[in-house]
Amino acid sequence: MGRQAYLGIDSGTQSTKAVVVDASDRTLLALGRGEHPAPTGRDGASEQRPEAWVSATETAVRQALAAAGSVDIAGIGVSGQQHGLVSLDDRDRPIRPAKLWNDTSTVTDGIALTERLGGRQAVLDRIGNLFLAGYTAPAVAWLRRVEPGTYARSRRLCLPHDYLNLWLTGEYATEPGDASGTAYFDPVERRYDPAVLDALDPERDWAATLPPVQPSLSLVGQVRPEAAARLGVPAGVPVSAGGGDNMCAAIGAGVTHSGVALVSLGTSGTVAAASDVPRVDRLGEAAAFCDSTGGWLPLACNFNCTGPVDWVLRLLGLDVAMADGLVAAAPAGAGGLTFLPYLDGERTPPRAPGEGRVVGLRTEHAAPELVRAVYEGVTFSLRYAFRAVVRTGIRPTEIVLVGGGSASPAWARLIADAMRLPVNVLTTTEAAATGAALQAGWVVEGRRPERPASAARWEPDPAPELLAAMDRFDELRVAAAGSAAGAPAEAGVA
Repeated sequence: MGRQAYLGIDSGTQSTKAVVVDASDRTLLALGRGEHPAPTGRDGASEQRPEAWVSATETAVRQALAAAGSVDIAGIGVSGQQHGLVSLDDRDRPIRPAKLWNDTSTVTDGIALTERLGGRQAVLDRIGNLFLAGYTAPAVAWLRRVEPGTYARSRRLCLPHDYLNLWLTGEYATEPGDASGTAYFDPVERRYDPAVLDALDPERDWAATLPPVQPSLSLVGQVRPEAAARLGVPAGVPVSAGGGDNMCAAIGAGVTHSGVALVSLGTSGTVAAASDVPRVDRLGEAAAFCDSTGGWLPLACNFNCTGPVDWVLRLLGLDVAMADGLVAAAPAGAGGLTFLPYLDGERTPPRAPGEGRVVGLRTEHAAPELVRAVYEGVTFSLRYAFRAVVRTGIRPTEIVLVGGGSASPAWARLIADAMRLPVNVLTTTEAAATGAALQAGWVVEGRRPERPASAARWEPDPAPELLAAMDRFDELRVAAAGSAAGAPAEAGVA
């Protein structure tokens, strides 16, 4: 027999990651990865086939188990990209590609739902969230409007992590953390909202369509034999309820108590903070989410994070290490160059369709200033999201940084300066997969995980030029969209 361990699976936009975590000290033993096809779609659509997630899960888990050596898997947790709409037939097979979190083709459907329920304030009063682009409720409305035949054949509608749990265990269920990102879920009462469901379709049997909601810290089922054979794990291994990727990342980063904010630098950029009471942003920019431990996780998401960074690196033929050096060497404020990073639309603040801008470009600017401007633009946009979370009443005293971008020391320092808070960088960038494994251990053993150690810590020391650049960014952001589109900074918020 090998050492006891937990398996965490995170199915994201670009790939599925699997981690093996030691059951005794919760250290990372191994990591595996399976790539996803790039999302497809036109006119703002972003879609992936759920079958690809299963294939990638098989690849990632087998890689991780092979690297871990002799281990006995005591439990499995699943993290998945939030908001995605998976449509299943009467045999639980996907009917069409899933619509993803960054799909902006449903904007008009969100507007129509809002009007149907009495306007923005009425929607916020009901569910604490708005029908933002990429959320599940507008995607359901889109499916009913654009593909009525597919909608009629859809016996079940669920989220990506729900689908993977269904494939693993044969059990159809969800939990409050991921469910609260649908915008047809009441995060305060932790139940589906009947008025929103009625606005979506008054004739549908929603009790049969949507997965039952169970506590986050519970078991959804056990690995069925067919899935076990594909993954290389024993049948009957317990599977915890899991959660959305942001909720599981919070567990993996130790953001399960007040005072700590989470900033994730991935395909999307997110800012979140743990709370023991529900939090609602009066402007609806920060989402009133539950977490995946029994608490709440107010969160704001930016569509444009590592995407604009990858874009400028491709444009200039740079790798990440070269870019990090340029960011560190370039002057704060990028020599007066300002980048608005809304290349793929935006959720916070809402922008659809997307349009990025480079402002202040002059002949004396070179690659360092341009790269620095892109990093600054993405960071300043995250600062806007951070202010939305703070507006809910959260007052974090430090930040935990996760995601692929957290490997950049120059970016970590920039975030500390922009947010004016200390930034702790974790030893692992796979916070969501690790959090899923830790949740499984929490459920199986009843032992709350400890906060992970930091690999580096950055103290804020913003240069005057950076502060001026943030003001310039805010002015250009408002001017680009009209003053009504932007929320003013709150008193006392960096």
